Amino acid sequence: MNAVTQQQERPVRAQPADKERPCIPPNVNIIETKEGYVLEADMPGVGKEGLDISMENNMLTITGRRQADPSASLLYRESNPADYRRVFELDPGIEAGKISARMEQGILTLTLPKAEEIKPRRITVH
Repeated sequence: MNAVTQQQERPVRAQPADKERPCIPPNVNIIETKEGYVLEADMPGVGKEGLDISMENNMLTITGRRQADPSASLLYRESNPADYRRVFELDPGIEAGKISARMEQGILTLTLPKAEEIKPRRITVH
């Protein structure tokens, strides 16, 4: 896991206007392929509109805000009402401009392609 490293974080505080919503880190799987890396983050209750993914100085920040249904009243809750936030440091060998994201059924899938110069290749002997 040289290319994607989780950053040690201090506990995340909620924004001043949203004091009741702390953030927790989502569970993730990181898979390496010959083309790059795939990061899967488990974020139930988060839709596309609640996602914020940013990249700055090789730091990838994922934030997911749960959206409550305004037309419904909560009667009972066993799930954690917190939003999600997690930060990763990416190796410079990842092409940040080609990162893609997909959100399906509460699972965020990020595709992090390797730069061409670090991909393995065969050398032909003449």
